[in-house]
Amino acid sequence: MTKKKTRVGFIGGGAISRTHMQYLSKMDDVELVAVADISEKAVEQCSKEFGFSNCFRDYRELLKIKDIQAVTVGTPNHAHHQPTIDALNAGKDVLVEKPMAMTAEQAQEMVQAARKRRRLLVIGFQYRFSPVARMLKRGIDQGFFGNILYARCQTLRRRGIPNWGVFGRKDRQGGGPLIDIGVHMIEVAHYLMGAPKPIAAYGSTYTYLGNTPSDTVSPWPHWDYKTYTVEDLAVGLVRFANGATLSVEASFAAHIGKGEFTFTLMGEKAGGQFDPPMMFTDEAGTMVNLIPDYLPNDDPFGYKMRHFIECVQTRAPSEAPGEHGLLVQQILSGIYRSAETGREVRIG
Repeated sequence: MTKKKTRVGFIGGGAISRTHMQYLSKMDDVELVAVADISEKAVEQCSKEFGFSNCFRDYRELLKIKDIQAVTVGTPNHAHHQPTIDALNAGKDVLVEKPMAMTAEQAQEMVQAARKRRRLLVIGFQYRFSPVARMLKRGIDQGFFGNILYARCQTLRRRGIPNWGVFGRKDRQGGGPLIDIGVHMIEVAHYLMGAPKPIAAYGSTYTYLGNTPSDTVSPWPHWDYKTYTVEDLAVGLVRFANGATLSVEASFAAHIGKGEFTFTLMGEKAGGQFDPPMMFTDEAGTMVNLIPDYLPNDDPFGYKMRHFIECVQTRAPSEAPGEHGLLVQQILSGIYRSAETGREVRIG
């Protein structure tokens, strides 16, 4: 028997949405049905590459197609909230890219809409599906680490201010490196910690290069410094209800020796880190570092997309649910609010 295909629509026709399309177009149980983007050029490019016959400039027209079961939202951050809610209200299951929204309040509304409509809301977190994260998760589940006390997240670029898109505009993105790249290591570290509830945050943000004419030493020169309203560097500390803490350092530009894209977990009995993959413990009266001899070369983004479709088809719970996205958004919003006020802020 021929398996019934899951029919998918795409809100957004830019780079990340086209990545969604590339993965889903290779699945024999998925049909790409429609795309919507305010950019006529983006819609035309998607239509040419993937053969869409249903192309719209207004995503609400896409949502009128009744036999679309699932939608991915791959728009800029400021356009995650309302399209996601509208898609859920139209009876569609939704995968929305990270970060979930601009604010924790928006994220809460999205989760509430999914619950009310009994639809799936999946967040585009992929690093929790990486082979390294899977290794650490197995260790945690088996009690190797004991209680996780602290996580340190670092997503640091020495000089990597985006010179494309709207990454430098706070009104479109909600912030800079913290919300754009910091979210990646925050989401996976928070997930491995057991997704505890954040209760307080302290943070600081600094802008000192992005709002000046671009230099010639950057690998991505000639960014639009005149519209640059986000931070170059963000640092923060978050406290959780279970007593654990998490720190984060995220930069588009920082005077450091090299870039970092990693996190470290510190537990009662052992620790671990993302890059290079390693675990730390005591054995035979000796401090030892455990380096995996082999990890599979699995594609976490591919798993994310396959997992979304399987959840739509089977109604199984997602491994990256909206509730996790909300908690991560509370972390991001808490750090930004603290940076604005200059003091620790309560969350929730």
